[in-house]
Amino acid sequence: MTEQSNSGSNSPASVKKTPAPPARLGSKHFLGIEGLNPLEINSLIDRGDMFADLIQQTTSLQPPLSDVLRGRTVLNLFFENSTRTRVSFELAAKNLGASVLNINVAGSSVKKGETLLDTATTLNAMHPHILVVRHNCAGAVQLLSQHVDAAVINAGDGRHEHPTQALLDALTIKRRIGRVEGLKIAICGDIANSRVARSNIHLLSTLGAEIRLVCPATLLPMDIDAMGVEIHTSLEEGIEGVDIVMMLRLQTERMEGTETPSQREYFNLFGLDRNKLQRAAPDALIMHPGPMNRGVEIDSATADDVERSLIRTQVEIGVAARMACLEALATEGAP
Repeated sequence: MTEQSNSGSNSPASVKKTPAPPARLGSKHFLGIEGLNPLEINSLIDRGDMFADLIQQTTSLQPPLSDVLRGRTVLNLFFENSTRTRVSFELAAKNLGASVLNINVAGSSVKKGETLLDTATTLNAMHPHILVVRHNCAGAVQLLSQHVDAAVINAGDGRHEHPTQALLDALTIKRRIGRVEGLKIAICGDIANSRVARSNIHLLSTLGAEIRLVCPATLLPMDIDAMGVEIHTSLEEGIEGVDIVMMLRLQTERMEGTETPSQREYFNLFGLDRNKLQRAAPDALIMHPGPMNRGVEIDSATADDVERSLIRTQVEIGVAARMACLEALATEGAP
């Protein structure tokens, strides 16, 4: 991995880029990466790259940075907690001039027995323009999208997909390295329960990366054969010579308790530290969608390595990537 981009977080302000046009999608909603073509994916990444530059070049981060969503309402409906994703979407929407409403599901009628379709009826009465939905059940976001008038963005649904996370991951890689095509990327950890892994497999493979999955056999998805990726059950073998090591959190809340040994043994076998990282390419980079379990899937020295860890950058890039998605839905159908 020798190519370096001039568009990374430390790139000089003098570097000029041709502004990317707003991304265009073939659907009213943004429910997943699977099914998107390379043109759609790259248009979102390129527009996110432009927004990332705009955020960095702005002396004051007071929104809005654009008025494309002025007069529109974005409603964040999170059935699962995720401060990082929710706040990122909130900042992205405000940067585009939108009014933002966060619904506290824990105190809403949903927790009192209201069905998802009842919720759809209630939301329609509020006339929001875009719904950002996170749900613990795969397919719930798609079901909701079929019963509301607003455009819907999937902010993570069960074990299915987390499309905006995959977009921000690809944007982070492109801004640091300059490309995705041809890179060797190892996705390591709890593959079976990870919607992030599924979205990244679809996106990174579509853009021409070589994907390896590294995890215990008990944490492989049942449909793994259909994903067209290499499979390794040894971390050292799986990350041999790779350009990117992407670690995943153990999602114990989705497990039955028999999938892994103790956390200490899991770290010994599948946790990333500096010694194991030596098996990767000499300048290999580290990623993690968060939140991290330090000492379980990655140690602190590796996670905080300022030269090789992109984990903090992923958080920073999240706002720009989600601005591109919100803008794409706002301009859907525009001439």
